[in-house]
Amino acid sequence: MKYILLSYLIFSFISCSKKEDTTTPAPELLFYRAADMSFLPLIESEGVIYKNNNIAEDPIITLKNAGCNTIRIRLWQNPSDGHSGFTEVKSFAQRIKQAGLKVWLTVHYSDTWADPGHQTKPVNWQSLNFTTLKNTVNTYTSQIMTEIQPDIIQIGNETNDGFLWPDGKLSINESQYLQLVNTACAAVRAKSNTAKIMLHYGGISGSDWFFNKVAMVDYDYIGLSYYPIWHGTSLTNVQNTINSLGQMYNKKVLLAETSYPFTLGYNDYTNNVVGLSNQLAPGYSATTSGQLSFLSAIKNSVKQSAHGIGFCYWGAEWVAFRGPNATNGSSWENQALWDFNNNALPVLDAFGNN
Repeated sequence: MKYILLSYLIFSFISCSKKEDTTTPAPELLFYRAADMSFLPLIESEGVIYKNNNIAEDPIITLKNAGCNTIRIRLWQNPSDGHSGFTEVKSFAQRIKQAGLKVWLTVHYSDTWADPGHQTKPVNWQSLNFTTLKNTVNTYTSQIMTEIQPDIIQIGNETNDGFLWPDGKLSINESQYLQLVNTACAAVRAKSNTAKIMLHYGGISGSDWFFNKVAMVDYDYIGLSYYPIWHGTSLTNVQNTINSLGQMYNKKVLLAETSYPFTLGYNDYTNNVVGLSNQLAPGYSATTSGQLSFLSAIKNSVKQSAHGIGFCYWGAEWVAFRGPNATNGSSWENQALWDFNNNALPVLDAFGNN
């Protein structure tokens, strides 16, 4: 009997020890409420102060307190002025993590803006043959994962027709594009079993064509851009697209870029992208309340879709940072999340967990 009792006590001790040593994995973030803040290091370097209730406050903290849980940052390979380059982005990512937010990294695989009409290879990669280009993509992506360690990594930005043109131009070099994107994804998987990989399409129309092409690629999230000025004014169409893509490819979907004006006015002499009433979505005025209503409707459309797991507001920080007379300031200051006095706007309420 004493041997049975002793065995029982030993088993109980081991069981309790195992329970004490076991930590419960953190649950996956179910709904991303993100803001792209890529210009922030540049804007802060020029002395701009952001405010909340007319009191100076770190805009990352303002966003966090409003309910934002993820910050999106673009990464350029070798930009001419260093902004959005590796060193700046690595430091910015550390700042975001220290604030307790997730890092969503948009890797453009370019020295400058990559979008549906521009996918220019970095200057230092221009003369590489295709095999060397693939190896370079692998090395570069591995370095990103090792040194920056993003929670979400976008393999390219708005890659409607591939990236790293002409080698990776999807419409003419489909096989090479797939080799390049698979190389990048494999580099991510080799360095992390938790980072989420996103492929990103700019718009709604034609997105089924693109995601059919990448159906065999190992990635996690579908990303879509949606701006009423370019992609139509129907939020129902947005929701239907999220549902159809998610169901067809068994993926979670994020609205990776969206924005809306709080005024049609301007605060510098840099031409704004949106400045006319016929560029607005019906039912949403270019006012502070209209901007809040629009983003709230976007959030609800994504949440109510079967496969949507979040949204990201683009140009959140892009105020008229070079003064009222600047012609090289912001083309987006009337769509930022801070007003013309750099004070946080009511639209931040849309980031709340509701």
